[in-house]
Amino acid sequence: MAADGARSRFGNLGYRGGGGSSNSSPSSSPKLGRGKNRTPPQQHKRTASPHFGSPSSSSPGAKHQQLKQAPLSPAHSFRKVTLTKPTFCHHCTDFIWGLAGFQCEVCNFMSHEKCLKHVKTVCSCMAPSLVRVPVAHCFRPPGHYKKKFCTVCRKHLEDALTLRCEVCELHVHTDCAQFACSDCRQCHHDGQQNHDTYHHHWREGNMSSSARCEVCKKTCGSSEVLSGMKCEWCGIQAHAACYIILNHECTFGRLRSMVLPPNCVHLQARNFSKMHCFRISESIQAEQDEDNENDGITQGSVKETPTSADSSKQSLKIYDGHDAVKRNQPRIISVPRISKSEEVVEAALRAYYIPDDPQEYELQTLTQQSLVSDDIINRNGAMEDGKVGSVFKEATPEAWIIREKPKEREILKIYPGWMKVGVAYISIPVNKEHTVQAVIQEVLIQLGRQKENLENFRLVEVLMSSKQVQRMVLPFEQIIFDRLNEVQKTSIRQMNQTRFYIEENEKPEIKIHILVSGLPPLLSSKEYTDILKEHLAIKDKLVSVIPAYSPQGAVVLEIVCFSEAERIFMLVKDTSINNKQLHGVVIPHIMHEKLPQETCPLLVFVNPKSGGLKGRELLYSLRKLLNPHQVFELTNGGPLPGFHTFSQVPYFRVLVCGGDGTVGWVLGALEEIRYKLACTEPSIAVLPLGTGNDLGRVLRWGAGYSGEDPYSVLISVNEAENVLMDRWTILLDAQEAVDSMENGISEPDPPKIVQMNNYCGIGIDAELSLDFHHAREIEPGKFNSRFHNKGVYVKAGLQKLSHNKNLHRILKLQVDQQEVELPNIEGLIFLNIPSWGSGADLWGSDNDNRYGKPRIDDGLLEVVGVTGVVHMGQVQGGLRSGIRIAQGSYFRVTLLKPIPVQVDGEPWIQPPGQIIISAAGPKVHMLKKSKQKQKKTSASSKDTKADSVILNDNGS
Repeated sequence: MAADGARSRFGNLGYRGGGGSSNSSPSSSPKLGRGKNRTPPQQHKRTASPHFGSPSSSSPGAKHQQLKQAPLSPAHSFRKVTLTKPTFCHHCTDFIWGLAGFQCEVCNFMSHEKCLKHVKTVCSCMAPSLVRVPVAHCFRPPGHYKKKFCTVCRKHLEDALTLRCEVCELHVHTDCAQFACSDCRQCHHDGQQNHDTYHHHWREGNMSSSARCEVCKKTCGSSEVLSGMKCEWCGIQAHAACYIILNHECTFGRLRSMVLPPNCVHLQARNFSKMHCFRISESIQAEQDEDNENDGITQGSVKETPTSADSSKQSLKIYDGHDAVKRNQPRIISVPRISKSEEVVEAALRAYYIPDDPQEYELQTLTQQSLVSDDIINRNGAMEDGKVGSVFKEATPEAWIIREKPKEREILKIYPGWMKVGVAYISIPVNKEHTVQAVIQEVLIQLGRQKENLENFRLVEVLMSSKQVQRMVLPFEQIIFDRLNEVQKTSIRQMNQTRFYIEENEKPEIKIHILVSGLPPLLSSKEYTDILKEHLAIKDKLVSVIPAYSPQGAVVLEIVCFSEAERIFMLVKDTSINNKQLHGVVIPHIMHEKLPQETCPLLVFVNPKSGGLKGRELLYSLRKLLNPHQVFELTNGGPLPGFHTFSQVPYFRVLVCGGDGTVGWVLGALEEIRYKLACTEPSIAVLPLGTGNDLGRVLRWGAGYSGEDPYSVLISVNEAENVLMDRWTILLDAQEAVDSMENGISEPDPPKIVQMNNYCGIGIDAELSLDFHHAREIEPGKFNSRFHNKGVYVKAGLQKLSHNKNLHRILKLQVDQQEVELPNIEGLIFLNIPSWGSGADLWGSDNDNRYGKPRIDDGLLEVVGVTGVVHMGQVQGGLRSGIRIAQGSYFRVTLLKPIPVQVDGEPWIQPPGQIIISAAGPKVHMLKKSKQKQKKTSASSKDTKADSVILNDNGS
């Protein structure tokens, strides 16, 4: 299987890998590493605090840094602390007995003294150096999450505002987000990467306390501390000391057959945020954009080092550069008043998670002059006689800027990107005269490619922040030393997150696809082009209009320019045509020819408005378990973007998470565009989130999702059985003339066609549905639970107790061209499945020689009558069944008066006229949950009856 690479935050730098073989892994040439040679903070002053190894395995003068090297030192700055509350070791997760433990002053890692020499977990300050492929996180608006720990500071999140990535398991305080790595899962590629293996993507902690280590089989999770490692693709779990000996290649675990492999997804989205790439809803996008303005930190919520009331200490505001000053976002540290400047510098570096030698930095008082001058005030407190003195006295300023000391030269690490040259990076000494061209030339010499043309290569600067990865190609004439100084003055933290690597100067073919819907239907390519030229000012040379879905009023724009694609995408949001809002979605390209033979990817549709808040949480969980490019939010463009993305996949399955109405929506869209799909008959599973969920009951998926483990749901989908189900077309032909608002002329409504999957009701049940629908429109916020929804139905039913049973007087029924005399009833219901009204068996299980046993694929509908609300209540309670009226394949209903009608829970008032119900073409393939996977719980009698009428596993 091809792959994009390992992006383990705590990955072993001793990965196997190497030269230029065609099937080498990305670990052989990491995208990112450290921009300059850095060393962890010096620890020689802490005699009571053990420390680990040498600062770094790389020496400043080394030409090549081979990949097969010892793992980096964990680089913790441990000191002995007095424990004042119950504390657990982050290494072994056991309780720390006694009053003393060892705590890292940077990341708060706690350890027994006996565990210190065994600690393998890397300090947060070193984590960026282990990121191999930079992938920004996709943060949703801040919220509160229970039983989670911050990945950066390792503290319990408790009631603090927290950012959570929509794609991976990262949880961080809003204050800590700026110090998190851009180590999210890489779910697609842009054409530059082409590798044949895929590595685990490890994430530390926030696992179940019952998690078991894959290596030693002992418990590796904890609810008390951030501990243990888990692969975010295959779900394998291990101790931090055990996972490094596991095979590095990831096979995607038990879900491998339904996961869309990232190497098969191509998306050029340089100018689009991950929110746009993964189609995160606009409401979340807007809130996130607002949050980005403050980079996760707001004034007044600055993270502080715990301060003491002791008068011997004072708090200092430390800025890491001009950017922090402009944003007024300092880090506040507490230090003794009698402190050496070097100790304060070290504390400031720890506050910014920078693992560099404090000797390389100095403090500058924050004055207006300091923002425009290079003169360093105090020179780190150096006195004229060369002795180091105390700089923090009574008159010490409270605000400081930490800067790197001026140097005559720097040691710059250049990473060969994806050139497959067998080295991780090359160290180049640069001074004030070196240009980018000179750096490229020196790199090529060390790579043995000095004969190649310099114009074929470029030096790229990458800023790797947690929320956005920014790339900038440096011009040949740029003085690299000046560029380094410019970044350092802006922010030393930014310098710490800036990497340089050399790339072959190839210009890949740019093709960005945007699906635009909301256009007038059934137009030609030229007509769509003219409309978009008028409203979006598209350019012929850059944009091609493909009317792929003209019956649905949707086109695909193929754009060959990043900036033009971004402009069009943003403009679509604010454009309406014929009072209809346009909608644009960035569409990835699935390279179906690269899909493994055993892979049948799952296309997931989730309606977050179904099931109260469960739909939103389920959407998040499924994005984590699968590739986010196979999970689509129905409120963001409907089913069309998902089906278009999978249009060339030869075989796939579908999971619809929502109520029966949502399932009908997806099935309707599938029927409309079936001819456009390579897989014309995908099998469809249902995860019921609605109120009734009758189809989900019949297919054994249950009465409603109540928070089950989404992983087990996906396993059940993978093992489900394929069955067939009838679908029906309902033609609504109103013949009563109505007044037209436009010209004042009376004319009948044009005929309408709707699709039916479950049942169609005329009369009392449709009237109750209509009352419920109106109540939900008035106060939608209250309809967030099934219990409340059913209560509204009961209340509406009690108000209908006095209705007269005279439905047979206002409608006539024909079944298969035969007139059928109706009894004295108040409601007429056409059943396609043996479940109605949240699981009731309306047809009944009694044998009747007049009719055959109902099946969902027999091409027949069952017609049943109810005499009123009391009768419906008795059916719901399993005390009675409905009145059997007919069974057939073609129905004509003549309405003499306006009457409520509902189809699959969608109600309206139908004017007098004809209603014709007939079969809707080919049967659809549904997925039915296997019996052996059902929990052995006592089922209700009506669920048992509903299931018993389906004779066998294939629905026949």
